[in-house]
Amino acid sequence: MKIVCIGGGPAGLYFGLLIKLADPRHNVTVVERNQPYNTFGWGVVFSDATLENLKQADPVSAAQIIAAFNHWDDIDIHYSGRSVRSSGHGFIGIGRKKLLNILQARCEQVGVDLVFETDVTDDRVVAEKYQADLVIASDGLNSRIRSRYADSYKPDIDTRQCRFVWLGTRQTFRAFTFAFVQTEHGWFQAHAYQYEAGMSTFIVETRDETWKAAGLDVMGQQEGIAFCEKLFAPWLNGNALISNAGHLRGSAIWIRFPRVICETWVHEQSSADGSRKVPVVLMGDAAHTAHFSIGSGTKLALEDAIELNRSIEACSNDLTLALRQYQDVRSVEVLKIQNAARNSTEWFENVARYAHFEPEQFAYSLLTRSQRISHENLRLRDAAWLQGYERWMAGRTGIDANDQSPPPPMLTPFKARSIALKNRIVVSPMAMYSCVDGLVGDFHLVHLGGRAMGGAGLVMVEMTCVSPEARITPGCPGLWNEDQMRAFKRIVDFVHSNSDAKIGVQLGHAGRKGSTRVSWEGTDMPLPGGNWSLVSASGLPYIEGVSQVPQAITREQMITVRDEFAEAAKRAARAGFDWLELHCAHGYLLSSFISPLTNQRRDEFGGSLQNRLRYPLEVFGAVRKAWPSHLPMSVRISAHDWVEGGITADDAVEIARRFKTAGADMVDCSSGQVSKAEQPVYGRMYQTPFSDRIRNEAHIPTIAVGAIFEADHVNSIIASGRADLCALARPHLADAAWTLREAARIGVTEVDWPRQYFPAKRQLETNFERAAAYAQPIAK
Repeated sequence: MKIVCIGGGPAGLYFGLLIKLADPRHNVTVVERNQPYNTFGWGVVFSDATLENLKQADPVSAAQIIAAFNHWDDIDIHYSGRSVRSSGHGFIGIGRKKLLNILQARCEQVGVDLVFETDVTDDRVVAEKYQADLVIASDGLNSRIRSRYADSYKPDIDTRQCRFVWLGTRQTFRAFTFAFVQTEHGWFQAHAYQYEAGMSTFIVETRDETWKAAGLDVMGQQEGIAFCEKLFAPWLNGNALISNAGHLRGSAIWIRFPRVICETWVHEQSSADGSRKVPVVLMGDAAHTAHFSIGSGTKLALEDAIELNRSIEACSNDLTLALRQYQDVRSVEVLKIQNAARNSTEWFENVARYAHFEPEQFAYSLLTRSQRISHENLRLRDAAWLQGYERWMAGRTGIDANDQSPPPPMLTPFKARSIALKNRIVVSPMAMYSCVDGLVGDFHLVHLGGRAMGGAGLVMVEMTCVSPEARITPGCPGLWNEDQMRAFKRIVDFVHSNSDAKIGVQLGHAGRKGSTRVSWEGTDMPLPGGNWSLVSASGLPYIEGVSQVPQAITREQMITVRDEFAEAAKRAARAGFDWLELHCAHGYLLSSFISPLTNQRRDEFGGSLQNRLRYPLEVFGAVRKAWPSHLPMSVRISAHDWVEGGITADDAVEIARRFKTAGADMVDCSSGQVSKAEQPVYGRMYQTPFSDRIRNEAHIPTIAVGAIFEADHVNSIIASGRADLCALARPHLADAAWTLREAARIGVTEVDWPRQYFPAKRQLETNFERAAAYAQPIAK
């Protein structure tokens, strides 16, 4: 083929090199606007794993890169007057100019034509000049080609909230260094690393509003650099910060990072004579970007080149198929990196959120910010540091772990009011639809009792309804009469007698989502007969044309329902429950008041968020008054509706603040299920960011829930301060002893950590003692 790469950055050069090595008959040209061997930029960074990919793709250039790079394992975090170092991270730094020079020389060595000082304004002209069969659009972040064919590529560009400036310095750093400085205007952070002898990259970053408040937007370039030198003087040791962007004026050197993602990566352009189609393929920053805080921009560009070369080799007779395979493979890998980059970006955008953390937890939070590095992955990297952190965290919960191995975070205790949970694991409320007339029976005894004996700290009963009309289905449990209270008391007593778990109840009212079939007969479908009337904040059905249309609840009915909640809470207390949760999520009655999607009232209970919260807070107050003051009470909310115009994470923080003021001890952070139009973004731990925001902005303890299914997930969430408890549903359905089994899987045994947090042996001894007591008179 005749191939033209427009843009001589890492992507274009490396692809040109690899495709020429794969088949020297290819005629490959790389067109670059800069002069030969004259490029700009400071250092770039990528991981040891990326280097292994380069070794396999082209050992010659990989060896040259290895000879030139600066390698380090350590990360230093400077925060609040302290320095924390973690090792084992494996980074490589190399000057961008040096990297490109290596690739340029290697390309020339194998016969790739390099054309410099050519600014391509029209890719069609270049394609025609070289009679190209394939055009690679590797023209960078501000790709003209991507813009020209935007209708094909469908780019989505998200300009992030921070400003940053890319500088250099002759100050060298022994480790990848993060330094955080709080000013009267807000937080500034530096990302610094050495990339060659005597030179380091030094990136300064801050939120846009902080940047403006500090006056950097009106400073000249040198004045702004001097500001940064003064701010980070403790780490520069008298060395200057250097800019290589002399062509930019004033504050233009400060930019906001654009996250780029494209729906498709291939555009077909007709040749000048119309006789053939020429694919124009995005690569590197033209196709996607990843925030510099995870150091993956260069990695992605090089791995794009590797995959396109591999796909062309694998589909040698079908270029269309090869390009489809390239996009399919790389789009998935890029999505993984971009998800991690998004998490990392948001962490640095919200440093103030974590400013109350002690340096130890702040460092852990930073290290695990992307979710690519988990608790156990940290153990592989730096076991000594992690054990020290676990010891520090255990000490914060009252465990003296100085003389023994500390427990992992998931197995540390937690206290709310008078209730002490032995660990951070919650069996999430799960609708079983197995009651008759609201009465729980043997099924629930086994279901809840088995999970209590399986090691969880808290077992929650599924949503328990405050009246017959409050049920989702005829199979839902209730607490509207004394028979139901006594049935629950039997289960509560069993849990208390046979485990050291605590047990809680979740009170709720189905609202417009009531009077439906049990799930295995048709989720959300109305009953075939015998439906009861429904109420909701407004007269809007859950599923248009399918669901029963509810009545907009009247004030008189609201008072009745409020009192039913309070009476159910009193029965829950008499049943002996340790914990009560008010269900204000998932589109049920109280949730229908909170969300603007379901609340269209024009009275004092509709309109603003303050008004929409009025009734849920009224019910909460009545329940809190009825529920014993020494026992904790949580509230479950939908922290995001996943629908345009619905509740957002910003709203969720304010909702949490209001419930905290009303007396809530904890917020259970779920999301969605309010509207059938929802479009959730799923993934492991996908709702944990809501818990993180609420816990660290509203400053109330939280429960994280949603796609948490490994001990490693729980340990990472608890240790990073993103939640105080983790609720798991499906994993507990699959394995009643999930907590015990996961503890064993990560190597925790009874002799390794305090016995009081692992009940199995103590419970076994108690059972033997009871058996002996019964056996003795029988033997006599």
